[in-house]
Amino acid sequence: MRLTRSSFAAAFLLAFAACSQGGTDATAKPSATQPAVHPISGLPIVPLTVKTAKGKHVFRVEVAKTFAQQEKGLMFRTAMGPNEGMIFPEETPRRAAFWMRNTVIPLDIIFIGTDHRILNIAANAVPYDETPLPSAGVASGVLELNGGRAAQLGIEAGDLVTW
Repeated sequence: MRLTRSSFAAAFLLAFAACSQGGTDATAKPSATQPAVHPISGLPIVPLTVKTAKGKHVFRVEVAKTFAQQEKGLMFRTAMGPNEGMIFPEETPRRAAFWMRNTVIPLDIIFIGTDHRILNIAANAVPYDETPLPSAGVASGVLELNGGRAAQLGIEAGDLVTW
């Protein structure tokens, strides 16, 4: 098919418009049909709030729901923003223990009880250390933040966590 100058211009504009729509953008805002996802892990991102004596602190956390997602967690990650983290919800609450195998950055590992209150915090967990860090009771979730962040914000046992 032979294109005239005007049909060529029209075809070019249509092609350009098609290419400029529907691309992926990690900074794009989620819609009701498209939740936010982390650009590295591909996990959904949700807001999480910790209510402390000093006030509320809101984080954007990746949700590791499946066994495979929880097994990998933040392994091999080299950086995380100050208000980012990962939540590991427990479908069946249990006594939990985490380790730092293949985890490059220090983490605060925050164990959350069935009442959504913090049971205990394994602060500044050492990268690559395989020593189990246990919960102080039955946990319904575990939150990981950058090492030292909990102390910096005054987050402690008994604080309320919602997500």
